[in-house]
Amino acid sequence: MRSASTQTGRQNRSGETSDPAGFLSDVKTLRARARKHIEEGAVTDDYGMNAKAAVKILNDALATELVCTLRYRQHSFVAKGINSEPIAQEFLVHSNEELAHADLIAKRIVQLGGTPEFNPDRLATLSHAEYKTCDTLEAMIRENLVAERIAIESYREMVRYFAQHDPTTRTMLEGILAIEETHADELSDLLH
Repeated sequence: MRSASTQTGRQNRSGETSDPAGFLSDVKTLRARARKHIEEGAVTDDYGMNAKAAVKILNDALATELVCTLRYRQHSFVAKGINSEPIAQEFLVHSNEELAHADLIAKRIVQLGGTPEFNPDRLATLSHAEYKTCDTLEAMIRENLVAERIAIESYREMVRYFAQHDPTTRTMLEGILAIEETHADELSDLLH
């Protein structure tokens, strides 16, 4: 049989009972840490990564999403041909979803104390994917599929990078990754 102190938690030096599992800090410690460096917002002392490095990675992802947003949108307007209307509509849907990804990433960058990079002069150099215009519907589908495959690989690497030390960013990236995989699947279906 367990002792009373094990069943209800351990008592700390001041006689307060702490978490019975032994992994949470006592309330006084949590409160003190919350007040320390309050100007840093969501980035607390126990943030497991270098916040500046995290912001750099996320700004590259932001640039990729913005470039993809623009490419999809341009393709949605210039798509021509007998079967172009439903494909152009799909490009527009993808563009809007990429923009929603960019918004999520930008918000996370701010939470981490960074500044989201929206400078058009820098976006093309930071983006993992390229901005390419195409003359045919098939070329547009192929170019967008290439960009989605780049995004999928990039996001998988980012998920692994953030895995243990930043669960909030990891979870956000996993959600984006799932949508990028859906985009790739839809584009692949259009080619067949």
